[in-house]
Amino acid sequence: MIRTEQRENGILVVTIDRPERRNALDPQTVSELHAVIEKVDGDPKIRVVVLTAVGASFCAGADLKSLPSDFTNTGATSTAALLGATDSELVRTLAAQELMASLFERIHRLRQPVVAAVNGHAVGGGFALALACDIRFACPEASFGAVFIRHGVSNCDMGTSYHLPRLVGAARAAELMLTGRVFGAEEAQRIGLVFDVVPGESLLAAALAKAGEIAVHSPLAVWMTKETMWQTIDAPSLRHALDLENRTQVMCTATGELRRSFDAFREGRG
Repeated sequence: MIRTEQRENGILVVTIDRPERRNALDPQTVSELHAVIEKVDGDPKIRVVVLTAVGASFCAGADLKSLPSDFTNTGATSTAALLGATDSELVRTLAAQELMASLFERIHRLRQPVVAAVNGHAVGGGFALALACDIRFACPEASFGAVFIRHGVSNCDMGTSYHLPRLVGAARAAELMLTGRVFGAEEAQRIGLVFDVVPGESLLAAALAKAGEIAVHSPLAVWMTKETMWQTIDAPSLRHALDLENRTQVMCTATGELRRSFDAFREGRG
């Protein structure tokens, strides 16, 4: 179950509410998240998304105990429709894999920034979900880990092999992915994966405060900053990055906000 709550300043809190399953992602929950993200993307009333969960876990990854009969929402994507329309275990497995992986890509590509308030364990697919967000806060009890390798499959899954090296560096990512070890919030902060570690009772407030710092800026400027930053990480050269930045900046000036800001500064109003 996914809950949403609109807060002031255009901040939307999205909460995974399956504490009895450690907030594991069954196809139904993934489909609901898809629908929320699709609705939010580009909505001018939403400036920042805060993603969190209920209970002692942020997300335990894929729900391995879910059944095809549990899935009732086939409206989110064409991939989702396959889950309820086939008797083939192979097709269902591939559809579930693509459904979850495309959700994390959609979060990463969302026009609005996503701040994760990691309230507990984030392992496997839950780890990949946290990695897909732009900024991460964690409570002291939180833990993280790419654990697919423990189950006989590759740890290169759900975008983990893309995001983790870019966030903590290739050498650290290699150690974490090849060992499959689970690590705590303090280490996550030390290696730069988590922005801050905050007591559980203050975690959501800290994430909302950071979201508020972002929400005061021009929606286009925030969108272009998020999109351009992640794209230039993959730029093959400084020249490519500069060309993209230059075009983005010129486009942003068309809103007139830069001129108004400069005028206010010259007139002593800024």
